[in-house]
Amino acid sequence: MDSIISTFHLDWKTILAQMVNFGVVFAVLYIFGLKPLGKIMRDRTKKIEKGILDARENGEILEKSRLEYEATITKAKAQANVLFQEMKKEVSDKKVIMLEETKEEVSKMIESGRKSLENEKTKMVSEAKKEVADLVVEVTEKLLGEKVDAAYQEKAIKELGNLK
Repeated sequence: MDSIISTFHLDWKTILAQMVNFGVVFAVLYIFGLKPLGKIMRDRTKKIEKGILDARENGEILEKSRLEYEATITKAKAQANVLFQEMKKEVSDKKVIMLEETKEEVSKMIESGRKSLENEKTKMVSEAKKEVADLVVEVTEKLLGEKVDAAYQEKAIKELGNLK
């Protein structure tokens, strides 16, 4: 070993001083470098693990939300279809009711028109009978050459009124 020490010119005092220097540098690096760096690495690891857990939870929440969304959409479509069918039935029922009401109104109008025509016809017939009676009285007066009294005229009108 002496030969190695003399070959490399090693001195035990220098080696001891280098060991002390190495220990001091190692202690300073450990205290000011490795400890804070280890703490930063642990904190970062915790943040990454928390981020991964949060991402998984968010993924699960997102999947639940998607399923709820799809269920809600399906339910809304079903309700909309039911409402559509109900409205369609209601519109159909109202259509039938309105058609019936319209038919009733038209039949009332037709009946009213018939009654009006019948009244007009009756009125026209009675006026025509009166005119005919007046003409008969005039013709009778001309044929007889004398004036017919009111009693005869009323009797003639009644007899003509009984004709149908």
